[in-house]
Amino acid sequence: MSTNPLLADWSTPFELPPFAHISPEHFEPAFDAAMKDARTEIEAIANNADAPSFQNTIVAMETSGKALTKVARTFFNLTGAHTSPELQEIERNITPRLARHSSETLLNTKLFDRIAALWAQKDDLGLDAEQTRVLERYHTMFQRAGAGLDAAHKTRMAEISQELAKLGTTFAQNVLKDEADYQLVLETEEDCAGLPDFLMAAAAEAARERGLDGKHVITLSRSSIEPFLQFSSNRARREEAFKAWASRGENGGGTDNRGLVAKTLNLRSEKAKLLGFNSFAEFKLDDTMAKTPLAVEELLMNVWTPAIARAREEEADLADLARREGSNAAIAPWDWRYYSEKVRKEKHNLDETELKPYLQLDRMIEAAFDTAHKLFGLNFREIEGLELYHPDVRAFEVTDSQGKHVALFLGDYFARSSKRSGAWMSGFRSQHRLDGEVAPIIVNVMNFSKGAPGEASLLTFDDARTLFHEFGHALHGMLSNVTYPMISGANVARDFVELPSQLYEHWLSQPEVLSRFAVHYKTGEPMPKELLDKLLAAENFNQGFATVEYTATALMDMKLHQLSDPSDLDVIAFEAKTLEEIGMPDAIIMRHRVPHLAHAFAGDGYSAGYYSYMWSEVMDADAFGAFEEAGDIFHPETAKRLHDNIYSAGGLPDPEEAYTAFRGRAPKIDSLLERRGLAS
Repeated sequence: MSTNPLLADWSTPFELPPFAHISPEHFEPAFDAAMKDARTEIEAIANNADAPSFQNTIVAMETSGKALTKVARTFFNLTGAHTSPELQEIERNITPRLARHSSETLLNTKLFDRIAALWAQKDDLGLDAEQTRVLERYHTMFQRAGAGLDAAHKTRMAEISQELAKLGTTFAQNVLKDEADYQLVLETEEDCAGLPDFLMAAAAEAARERGLDGKHVITLSRSSIEPFLQFSSNRARREEAFKAWASRGENGGGTDNRGLVAKTLNLRSEKAKLLGFNSFAEFKLDDTMAKTPLAVEELLMNVWTPAIARAREEEADLADLARREGSNAAIAPWDWRYYSEKVRKEKHNLDETELKPYLQLDRMIEAAFDTAHKLFGLNFREIEGLELYHPDVRAFEVTDSQGKHVALFLGDYFARSSKRSGAWMSGFRSQHRLDGEVAPIIVNVMNFSKGAPGEASLLTFDDARTLFHEFGHALHGMLSNVTYPMISGANVARDFVELPSQLYEHWLSQPEVLSRFAVHYKTGEPMPKELLDKLLAAENFNQGFATVEYTATALMDMKLHQLSDPSDLDVIAFEAKTLEEIGMPDAIIMRHRVPHLAHAFAGDGYSAGYYSYMWSEVMDADAFGAFEEAGDIFHPETAKRLHDNIYSAGGLPDPEEAYTAFRGRAPKIDSLLERRGLAS
């Protein structure tokens, strides 16, 4: 392409970004041109001499900046899933400029005056429910950005946004570098003691990818390090690996995030106070289902108390087994998974080495697709030969029961050093009908360990649950059926966004699903009923630990963002003091310690919002009961209500009203405690 491929019309299949023609040097010129065009469009809307109308203001806003949206989505999907030093340098340069561009729009007085005028007369404009919701979201977005402030405070808000953008980018890149730079090379029999064949195969493949053919490497990807901590009988090596995992972002030097966290908290606190809130948590929660920090803490502490009690019982079981095996050392965090695996085998006659041969990645993908077919009538056809951003990425066309195109789904499943850790859903394009039917392009990104060449890639049950979780998010994006981009797909309240994903996890645990898709990777035989029964019986095993490590992180996030004056904050001292105050067991650490808590500090996404997984879990645990009460996990009428009120509705309905429309009532916390096995 002679012109910049990012700015050309994309004639690729499904209008995918033309990845084969895009180079890093294309991005900055494309951002420059796209921001310039978007600014011209925004100024035209703000300076329109005609009286404000929904069409000339809100619809005009919704259709502006198309080129910038295309460039930005392509760029940030790549920086998350397949970055490079060149892209990271561009990211550091471009994020504050994008923040400035956003501030110039959201703090534009003339533009806000037009939106405010529409909002004041909304009842007289003849708007339908969707148009009213979109107008409300625009009015709220501009208010929360500071559009109503005086000129001096607007200037300061813009400065804060740019600085926060820089800090978030640096935080994420620091964590990625700590993860990518670390490798635990296993060279002796003692290093490999206790490790099962599937983990040795994955470690050999990780070594081969790093140019260490013939060796074995454990990385800081969860799919690598967690099985290592489960099975390695070499306590010294477990401790070494665990401490590297736990100290990401806290190693001194250029990748240390402690100072970045303190600066971020200070700036967020200042922003909240400029907008009239006592703390950033108050500001953030004001636009969620929870509304207040008090409501969040009440939920978290209702779960924390029984979880701590259960975790202490679990720790006693681990210590008892360790003593019987000849160890009198107190259970340390690097011991928990190792002895927990042994206790699970003793109590339930179940261990991961039995399960994993039946959990093939390809078959679990099929299971997720088949569940969507049974619930929503979707069909998935893999498409070969598309030029995608990495050879490991797979593409599937999604059609409905009538054969109509619904979406393109991309699956990027394997860990690599160019990919940030974790798992997520994103989109190269979102659904809307504003200027014709626009079908979404949705991607799921995972970090599973890849099998050796020619061998199946095997998952843990937690990996399989993650796959279903992220595919639930993907369905939220793919099934979206709205007119306006503002409320498309997962553009919903932060503490509602996890409902479609966490609810979808329930189907993985159903015998009807596992009996079909959990088949041995060598023999093709289905998982024996005895093993399936043991798996389901042990589903709540170790739930004290799992609940404590998550809830501690959520409480920490909330307490950090309630600080009214975080200046001179010693992040690690605050972390230690807070954990002591809530009674955190010494043998468990937070699921994400503060220096690598990317949810909260690699951008604004889940800041003062990590609690939202549990807020949504109250709903998802209760919601699956609708299918159980119907006596059919694929009950057609219940599935239709789920589709219409949750998965396809986007941000159109109020979240509480959407849930009630599906379930017929508000959710009950009892369902969550029962699901986690914590009910008294």
